[in-house]
Amino acid sequence: MTAELATIIDFIRYGASRFGEAGLTFGHGFDNALDESTQLVLHALHLPHDLPPAYGQARLTAAEKETVLALFQRRIDERIPACYLTGEAWFAGLCFLTDARALVPRSPIAELIEAGFLPWLGDLEVTRALDLCTGSGCIGIAMAVHQPHWQVDAVDLSPEALALARSNVERFEVGERVRLVQSDLFSALAGERYDLIVTNPPYVTHGETDALPAEYRFEPELGLRAGDDGLDLALRILRDAPEHLGEGGLLICEVGESERALVALLPELPFEWVEFKVGQMGVFVIGREDLVRHRARIAELAASRPQASRLA
Repeated sequence: MTAELATIIDFIRYGASRFGEAGLTFGHGFDNALDESTQLVLHALHLPHDLPPAYGQARLTAAEKETVLALFQRRIDERIPACYLTGEAWFAGLCFLTDARALVPRSPIAELIEAGFLPWLGDLEVTRALDLCTGSGCIGIAMAVHQPHWQVDAVDLSPEALALARSNVERFEVGERVRLVQSDLFSALAGERYDLIVTNPPYVTHGETDALPAEYRFEPELGLRAGDDGLDLALRILRDAPEHLGEGGLLICEVGESERALVALLPELPFEWVEFKVGQMGVFVIGREDLVRHRARIAELAASRPQASRLA
């Protein structure tokens, strides 16, 4: 049957059809079968992701066909996300190395980075920024690439994730401006202050984590699971961020589907929810002064959550 397939377009269409038939789940960089099929075909053929459409009619050799079909079969049989099969993921216009040591880069915060965090920064002059829960390093490194005058600390609890982040720091040659730190949130950052803290912490509830499709089992659970309401880490971040923000500093945090739970717990906090091109996606902005003003209530809620190291 596959003998009838000849061109790049043929294989992209065929892959998308096979993925749909197999009932695969998407969401690791791409949200549909056609885009994942395109990613795998172009990767197998060593072609750029922005290949001009005219090349879609180019014919594959027999060896190339075997390579593409083998990738399709692994995606179907093993349910490995396409980005882990290719070892690369695009984020904020940059191609990052990615593997099972960290979540596949996919945060909507990429849109903020490319926009220079406007209008949220206003008149705030940023010289030091923190990427908390950096994973592959994508947010911190992208900030450094897009803002060449920023010094960025990129923090994660996982030594495996930091090893991957180190490879990405080297890939983008930002080692002089991006410092990697192993830390359980702010625990190893005593005395450090930043103008901007950006964080995409784990925010998936226990129930949601347990019910995730097979594709998500390849990602480290450490980067997903965050308690009964998904807010175990976010509350600690809200509590401790003022100690690490300078005057007028901002915290930008992603909580995804846990947005409603957070608003219900802290209705008095003036969260500003970012409106992305596709709508709200659970990312809020809040200033240091507002966090200080509501510190007592935040601390009370955070104290009720598990505090042990998540690598224990």
